[in-house]
Amino acid sequence: MEYTLAIENTPETIPAGTGLLLLHPSIGETDRIDTQFLKTDTDHLLVISTRTTAREVEQKLEHYEVDEDSATILDTLSVERGYTRRQSDHVKYVTTPEDLDAIIAETREFLDTHEGKLRVSLDSITEMVYYADEEQAREAVAEILDLLDEYDAVGLFHLARSVHDEDVRENFKELFDGVIELDESGSVSSSL
Repeated sequence: MEYTLAIENTPETIPAGTGLLLLHPSIGETDRIDTQFLKTDTDHLLVISTRTTAREVEQKLEHYEVDEDSATILDTLSVERGYTRRQSDHVKYVTTPEDLDAIIAETREFLDTHEGKLRVSLDSITEMVYYADEEQAREAVAEILDLLDEYDAVGLFHLARSVHDEDVRENFKELFDGVIELDESGSVSSSL
């Protein structure tokens, strides 16, 4: 199975099981890339948010006209910050970005209970490293990538370039089938 990849300067399609790393300079410009990835050729999508709350993710999806009915949001911040939470079929909660086992379990649950073309966005690995540590975050990312392969899904994982040393970036790059790089001017390049 092939998935359309509607992001400039990338291949037109990617095979099922593909995991892509989005290297970016800041968080502001990533919404455009993320939503281009999520709204094309997709039956169901999971947004794992370690950086923003479910409400902020919903606003982003609405602003970029992503089909919210096909979206499940995994919010890892609201519980820790003490915000009001309303669990629903489309919004799930984990207590903290540090609870990597719960994030993996919720990802498996999503993939196991949905059919068709499935996309996962994880925004962001940087926060996982901040809350847990690099080694644990790397292991969690590897497990989620294995799940994408097992369920013929595809995924886009965010990593802030300027926050991490080159060796850390390279360690994460090794896990992925390809890398999409967003520079300060908003230009996109890729190696897949």
